[in-house]
Amino acid sequence: MDGKKRFDIKQGLKVNIVLKQDQRSGKLTSGIVKDILTNSASHPHGIKVRLTSGDVGRVQEIL
Repeated sequence: MDGKKRFDIKQGLKVNIVLKQDQRSGKLTSGIVKDILTNSASHPHGIKVRLTSGDVGRVQEIL
């Protein structure tokens, strides 16, 4: 699953996100979802989340 729909993402899920500074390279960071920051139902670049590590980025894939 990709991370474009807010409905698919829940707290506690393991996901890969792309951080703002890694958007050009496409480097992914994996972690556990702590907070969902995007309010809309979907987003073309991925739903923005905060991981338990404190990193903030857009979900690229749900593991």
